[in-house]
Amino acid sequence: MSVTLAQRFLEERKIPYEGREYDFRVKGAEYASEALGWPPEAMIKTLVAVLDKDLTLVLMPADREMSLKNLARLAGAKAARMATVEEAQKATGYLVGGISPFGTKKTMPVWMEESLLSFDTVGINGGRRGFIIFLKASAVQSSLAARTAHLSI
Repeated sequence: MSVTLAQRFLEERKIPYEGREYDFRVKGAEYASEALGWPPEAMIKTLVAVLDKDLTLVLMPADREMSLKNLARLAGAKAARMATVEEAQKATGYLVGGISPFGTKKTMPVWMEESLLSFDTVGINGGRRGFIIFLKASAVQSSLAARTAHLSI
């Protein structure tokens, strides 16, 4: 398989990672977690939200739901909603089910659920369906300049 934009992003910054493929059948980080035998609380799903009119990426554990209300309050936004499939794909350059926060088409602010930093290593989509990248949680946060907060319901 060809190198993804996410891999290129990490390699250009000399961030070590391990890529693992799995049989993609259902979109979602929980399915990837199960398929790879990785704890869902340490598997990141990449969500695209709209704060007022601006797109933002939100990194959440696979087993948790994001609070749009918390996100809006923390970001100082009046309104928050999930991006449509079309908005998410256009902004990231990735297909839903294969969205990675690394190497997105449009640069967006990134928010990260703080509980993810309690893990040394996390899994996150590598830029295509059926491909997960494992790397240090701290590297995810620092490479994306992600703001961390309690974002779960």
